[in-house]
Amino acid sequence: MPIESGSCAAARQAKQKRKSHSLSIRRTNSSEQERAGLQRDMLEGQDSKLPSAIRNTLLELFGQIEREFENLYIENLELRREIDTLNERLAGEGQTIDGAELSKGQLKTKASHSTSQLSQKLKTTYKASTSKIVSSFKTTTSRAICQLVKEYVGHRDGIWDVSVAKTQPVVLGTASADHTALLWSIETGKCLVKYVGHVGSVNSIKFHPTEQVALTASGDQTAHIWRYIVQLPTPQPTADCNQVSGEDEVEFSDKDEPDGDGDGSSDCPTVRAPLTSLKSHQGVVIAADWLVGGKQAVTASWDRTANLYDIETSELVHSLTGHDQELTHCCTHPTQRLVVTSSRDTTFRLWDFRDPSIHSVNVFQGHTE
Repeated sequence: MPIESGSCAAARQAKQKRKSHSLSIRRTNSSEQERAGLQRDMLEGQDSKLPSAIRNTLLELFGQIEREFENLYIENLELRREIDTLNERLAGEGQTIDGAELSKGQLKTKASHSTSQLSQKLKTTYKASTSKIVSSFKTTTSRAICQLVKEYVGHRDGIWDVSVAKTQPVVLGTASADHTALLWSIETGKCLVKYVGHVGSVNSIKFHPTEQVALTASGDQTAHIWRYIVQLPTPQPTADCNQVSGEDEVEFSDKDEPDGDGDGSSDCPTVRAPLTSLKSHQGVVIAADWLVGGKQAVTASWDRTANLYDIETSELVHSLTGHDQELTHCCTHPTQRLVVTSSRDTTFRLWDFRDPSIHSVNVFQGHTE
């Protein structure tokens, strides 16, 4: 076995050392097509059991990986040039870095400094923009402060509806499951009139647009029209809060508290019979309302119909049918002869009575319950 000389061994070690320090990625002048063709020829020359489609896909993937490495190599060269430029600038300022290289710690310090500056700039911009939004939001949506102003005590069961009179004197009307409807003074909270003509739950109350007349719908399958006459009490002068002590305030509120069992309607004038009773439904009348002008009224019932009545004659003018289940509400337009009814069948309908000869209806769907 031949023995190589020491000079040849040293030359071989130096050559291997230089090779180990060289870049592992080499740039060639061949085009992508040439490289792809070379790779394809290399794979075709190998004994492979892979289908041609899969082999082509692998070739494309290898080509993409090679292109990515080349892009990284180019970026590395550009970064090296930037580092050299920065080093020359620092050398001109008397801050030369030995070896023309930046250590990892120095690069990290400079990078963190630049990052912190960018982060601070972004934070400042974001804070300024969001502060404008928040300030605009605060100016337009001030917190609402609610407090109890007046409590109306007099019903003995649940209240289903509340309405306000459209004429003077302005009173508040309530419909209750205790079979009564009450009219209240808004300022004093005292009961003014008590209607007891129904024998079932009073479900709705609406005031006539021009007269002191009320329309109520009831679970007794009827709707009643009844007249009321009220005289509002004179409001008591409000005492100066700065001149009234805490004990005087408590004593004053005790005097206003109703006596007995809390029934504020016990001493109200009572209306016992209606002017007109609208009878044609076969189920609970859940709601009622006046048409514009106050000469007709519409009622909605659990019998799946809505009825239009003439007030002077109490006669049924139209029976509005079409809903598949119980009606839940009805209301009218304030200036047009339009009626809207809603039902448990998930629809509501618009009935048009503006043309006396043609009565049209539009059905609106969309709800699921």
